[in-house]
Amino acid sequence: MRGHFGQRLLQVLPTLLMVSLLVFLLQQLMPGDPALVLSGEEHDPQMIAQIRAELWLDRPLPIQYLHWLGGVLQGNLGFSWHIRQPVVDLVLTKLPVTLQLGCMAFVIAVLIGVPAGILSAVKRNSFWDYLANGVGLAGLSTPNFWLGIMLILLISVDLGWLPPSGYVPLSEDWRMSLATTIMPAFVLGNAIAAVLMRHTRSAMLTALDQDYVRTARAKGLSETVVVLRHALRNALVPVVTLGALELGTLLAGAVLTEQVFSIPGFGKMVVDAVFTRDYPVVQGVVLVTATIYTLLNLVADLLYVLINPRMRGA
Repeated sequence: MRGHFGQRLLQVLPTLLMVSLLVFLLQQLMPGDPALVLSGEEHDPQMIAQIRAELWLDRPLPIQYLHWLGGVLQGNLGFSWHIRQPVVDLVLTKLPVTLQLGCMAFVIAVLIGVPAGILSAVKRNSFWDYLANGVGLAGLSTPNFWLGIMLILLISVDLGWLPPSGYVPLSEDWRMSLATTIMPAFVLGNAIAAVLMRHTRSAMLTALDQDYVRTARAKGLSETVVVLRHALRNALVPVVTLGALELGTLLAGAVLTEQVFSIPGFGKMVVDAVFTRDYPVVQGVVLVTATIYTLLNLVADLLYVLINPRMRGA
């Protein structure tokens, strides 16, 4: 297991280095001159030259990249041109919001999608199978922004059960925090639950047809033990991969859902930064998002070892 972890960790480091290079180069392709943006309306040539020198824009690209990478390694993601704050401070402010929303949505997705997939596979070609597939298809086909608006109209406007928008931090009032995030979390979790259900069903159908399952049944084991201990354990390997990717998507920020519910998370911050051409913010968020994706894939690989005993000797 240690050897497997060491190999995966060695693969993560060059991946993150490549991601940082791509993020830096993509910023260079964006239109506009940062020095002109920061110099104000007068565009004084002396001020523009001073700004370019302070931002290292007058150096060759390799020197700029090494200087930027050195700052990233020290926790410096740059400075927001529009808000006039360090990008790392903005990320640390918005990340807890997105973490809370993403984790709640992921828990909802797992609690709905995985049991539904197991039930659909065990009861194949039955009413429950058709019902689960129908609900899964509806979840995949329903746009998040439409579902969010419908929930606001029904639950907030008509019934008055939950606030329609906004966000309250957990540290201030955990009840209001859950009340303001449960609807957007359900909207996000609904779509992912449908994906998890279909993949769990497919993996379970494959596992239930294997020889070891037939052998377990021949030994007289109960159907619950056969399904949960033998079939599900092997079927979870592809589901874990999908779950890690979907969780990464949630933590990257759900742009439309955060806009509909006015949640001040990663997604809303990126939209605002794009509209104001605040490129350092976009660059910092993309880098943090890519890092989260990479680390979640590393966690998924480690979970493989825990789920599949045959990999523990690797």
